Amino acid sequence: MFYDEKDCMKKTLITLLIIVLISLLGFAIYKKVYLSDMPKSSAKKKKEETVSKEILEKYKGLLFENYYEDAIKTVNKMSLEEKVGQVFLTRYDVNNVSVEKDYYPGGYILFAKDFENHTKESIKEEIDNDQKLSKYPLIIAVDEEGGTVTRVSRFKEFRDEKFASVQEIYNTGGFELLKQTESEKAKLLLSLGINTNLAPVADVATDENAFIYERSFGQDALQTANFVKNMVEYSNEFGINSCLKHFPGYGNNVDTHTGIAIDDSPYENFTENNYLPFIEGIKAQVPSILVSHNIVNAIDSQYPASLSSKVISELRNNLGFSGIIMTDDLAMEAVKSYVEDKTAPILALQAGNDMIITSDFITMYNEVLNAVKNGILDENILNEAVIRITAWKYKSHLYL
Repeated sequence: MFYDEKDCMKKTLITLLIIVLISLLGFAIYKKVYLSDMPKSSAKKKKEETVSKEILEKYKGLLFENYYEDAIKTVNKMSLEEKVGQVFLTRYDVNNVSVEKDYYPGGYILFAKDFENHTKESIKEEIDNDQKLSKYPLIIAVDEEGGTVTRVSRFKEFRDEKFASVQEIYNTGGFELLKQTESEKAKLLLSLGINTNLAPVADVATDENAFIYERSFGQDALQTANFVKNMVEYSNEFGINSCLKHFPGYGNNVDTHTGIAIDDSPYENFTENNYLPFIEGIKAQVPSILVSHNIVNAIDSQYPASLSSKVISELRNNLGFSGIIMTDDLAMEAVKSYVEDKTAPILALQAGNDMIITSDFITMYNEVLNAVKNGILDENILNEAVIRITAWKYKSHLYL
């Protein structure tokens, strides 16, 4: 037998080729089976960030249940400064927006003067610009109750005549006319870029001399509860956020814009009367409830309701409300004259409020920020509020 050098080289090359192919195939299988289970790089892990089932379990069954995962992911990326800003629903001033954007407000509440000398087109453009300036989408709110409290419809540029009070509308055409009116109201506000109407008034008032009577439904607790249920359902159907006010029930108290209101009603008056409209509104899935500054002796004689953990507990635990709890304006005299300087917004958050309405935003922002940095306010309290607010914003389709 003769040694064929060329034939030998050929066989060697073929053997090497087979070895290379087997090696490549083996590596591919190894990569798929084993490397896929190895930890990914931190950059990729961040991109594919998930929220554990254990964390999401605590939000199961709550009002914004389907939006908490996105909310938690968003809040996890926020700085402390950004989170502090998100808990404020601040009094709107177009001249301050460019400055306040650096404090990341959760939203703005507009009053009548903000619509004066505007057209539908010009205020829409202004609000749209505000949204563009903000790093996070804004809650844009007004009090468009109808009757004595109208911020938008009082101006001819927005409606031929202002919306009538709910009492007048109901007495004219019942719930059918109320629904028709709420549909028109929602379309108007949404067309301007307003996503939240701080209404309806859920206070039970039958005394025509009561301060809140004209703004209320003017009927007993059961009828008012039915009214509130319907109004919340209308708002949900028409795609605008509603807000029940003023928990735990205004009753016959004086105006808290100018002084302290003390309610000496027995506790049973709340459980059997004032709470009923709020209970029905909660069942109808109202997204937010505003707490008054009344001092309710039967629940907490030390603090105004808006700063009372006992009052907030009534709403959160006894009535089972899992949505947004917000204070009335903390710059009101009823609060200023009752708590020490620089403590109101901190007490409000410690009590369990999610959002703080204020006409003194930057001052209160710094008070909360310093309280967290100094360990006076637990950052976990802040985080829970901001997660709930962010879930609400996702539910409201503000995050696109």
